[in-house]
Amino acid sequence: MTDKTDVLESPKTTQPEAKPAAAPPPRPAPEIITEASNVCEGLPYPLGACWDGAGTNFALFSANATKVEVCLFDGDKERRIELPEYTDEVFHGYIPDVGPGTFYGYRVYGPYEPENGHRFNHNKLLLDPYARAHAGSLKWDPAVFGYKMESGDDTTFDERDSAPFMPKCVVVDAGFDWRGEPGRKFVPWDQTIIYETHVKGFTKLHPGVPEDLRGTYAGFGSQAVVDYIASLGITAVELLPIHTFVDDSYLLEKKLVNYWGYNTIGFFAPDPRYAADVPNSLREFKEMVSRLHEAGIAVILDVVYNHTAEGNELGPTLSFKGIDNASYYRLLPDKKRYYINDTGTGNTVNLSHPRVIQMVTDSLRYWAGEMHIDGFRFDLGTILARETYGFDEQSGFLKAVNQDPLLSSVKLIAEPWDCGPGGYQVGGFPPGWAEWNDKFRDTVRDYWRAEAPASALAPRLAASGDVFNRQGRRAWSSVNFITAHDGFTLNDWASYNEKHNIANGEDNKDGHSDNRSWNCGAEGPTEDEAILELRERQKRNMLSTLLLAQGTPMLLAGDEFGRTQQGNNNAYCQDNEISWVHWDHDDAAKDLLEFTKRLITVRRECPTLRRSRFLQGQYDEELGVCDVTWINANGGPMQEEHWQDGNVKCFGMLLDGRARKTGIRRIAEDETVLLITNSFDGLVEFTLPEVSHGSQWQLLLDTNIPDGKPGEAFACGSKYQVTARSVLLFGLKD
Repeated sequence: MTDKTDVLESPKTTQPEAKPAAAPPPRPAPEIITEASNVCEGLPYPLGACWDGAGTNFALFSANATKVEVCLFDGDKERRIELPEYTDEVFHGYIPDVGPGTFYGYRVYGPYEPENGHRFNHNKLLLDPYARAHAGSLKWDPAVFGYKMESGDDTTFDERDSAPFMPKCVVVDAGFDWRGEPGRKFVPWDQTIIYETHVKGFTKLHPGVPEDLRGTYAGFGSQAVVDYIASLGITAVELLPIHTFVDDSYLLEKKLVNYWGYNTIGFFAPDPRYAADVPNSLREFKEMVSRLHEAGIAVILDVVYNHTAEGNELGPTLSFKGIDNASYYRLLPDKKRYYINDTGTGNTVNLSHPRVIQMVTDSLRYWAGEMHIDGFRFDLGTILARETYGFDEQSGFLKAVNQDPLLSSVKLIAEPWDCGPGGYQVGGFPPGWAEWNDKFRDTVRDYWRAEAPASALAPRLAASGDVFNRQGRRAWSSVNFITAHDGFTLNDWASYNEKHNIANGEDNKDGHSDNRSWNCGAEGPTEDEAILELRERQKRNMLSTLLLAQGTPMLLAGDEFGRTQQGNNNAYCQDNEISWVHWDHDDAAKDLLEFTKRLITVRRECPTLRRSRFLQGQYDEELGVCDVTWINANGGPMQEEHWQDGNVKCFGMLLDGRARKTGIRRIAEDETVLLITNSFDGLVEFTLPEVSHGSQWQLLLDTNIPDGKPGEAFACGSKYQVTARSVLLFGLKD
């Protein structure tokens, strides 16, 4: 993981150029009717298809098109109606008697001049960027390409109709009674524990979900799933992409799919593949959100605004490319036929264009306002802050979001890197944003395989203030994680030294090879009891470090009971039991689950472990306290020589519960705790420090005693035998 730009989303940099499958037998020609109808001028806003109870207003932005037709579908019958007005670069028209359930798309006319950045082709049916719902799926065929795909020359012009192979947009009735969502409450950042998961994968094998609802929004909103997540103590779920996306043709040819979903084509529509009731997918999604909110669980969406599914100049023409390629995408300034590829996917969305910024912010507002989403995690977030000259924390998009009264009130989480120049920007986002902190992941992994010293771990335990503490940012800005959807699961981190991605069909060449993992003595499954015991303790150590550190923890679904992907660290294409969460737990899984619940309970009940203010480590003369003191094994404060000694693998973090919690200078009344970590492979005799406001340290947790109950107390100044590779937590008592 030395190259930060390819740590995540590895399939984006390894997938070959998409090629369509062999063309199916010719279909009967559809009936096409071109008419003026009784279309009215309509309005240039809001963009998209908006039903008012009597008809639908269609509005589509294109700065360079010459004509736009809206195409209405009824079976094989296609009605083409030209939008009559053009206002402020928006084509628009109002069609009476067109209502919810109507299938539609656009045909956009204009120059086909790839060398000038224009790729208009009215033979291609195009998806509305603002469509609230989609029906059907893309069927790969040469006709969905704007050029003659068989030639490999994107300067050629293809005249085949793509409509038979395209999904369709759907006019919707956006009404939903949210009054049934009682007392929806904002989850404060300091109480946030994020749970990253996948709508389908989490429910597909869940025995408590009715079989016909497994893998769906309805299944994820079922009582069994909501009750389980709530029982963990989770306060926010982060769902992998649910915006409508496309399965890459090269994956389909291998009988695989784009399981993760980082290949978006519709930023306003929930993907119908996850709907139990496809015609009512919008309502089903809202009901899922409502049920999670009823349980006090916030919903965060993983969103992909950095690129689209249209690829580079050799990719298909599905929407943006045919509507206004030169506006929607970043093109090489001196060779506009080609795309800037800061994402590793072939194209980069042009967030320097005001209409593109509008589309993204309109999408965010729609999900936050109409769909009641509580926050967003921005895939390859650096892209969103890029201008033509590079990353800028005062980019147009970031300014637009930060000043927006709705968007500035929801949780905004950046994945702060991309594949472009200067793409690694951890700590570089402005106030109000949280960021995935891969420094936490890498350091914690290294520490627990004894390859990182105490001096490296300490700042990560303290919310990485060395990275994020600026401009009034808070400790929650650091989203700490040890695993995520890409890479090893926690179980596999402790079980494999090498990736095992053969199932992906790429000769094990995909995915990153530097996993910072340790198999504890055997590669993969083993019956060696000593190795199995060590692996379980290592899992507990990792979970304890994650959930007891300052900052915002993110837990990967299934890590709480040791889910495995059989060593696959890049399961982006595995929509099967490799990726799905299994619920048939053995005793070790049950024990780890109970331990995780205990950890989360401890975090919730001890505010000292989740301060919003960054720890300073300095003595407060006015209050007579120091918020954090680092303790060596002799019970005294860590000195410079200790920090410089790479052999120091055991140390303590003493958090004074009296330290002020806010800018108001007053003593707090929270519990003082002592966190001890030991990555040394031998026992360490640790002297429990003496403090002025207590006399005993009560053991709250020891990863060497997973089922131990809190209660045993030890006098300050006494010695405790810290087991090799273990974490301990003590609470101070009088």
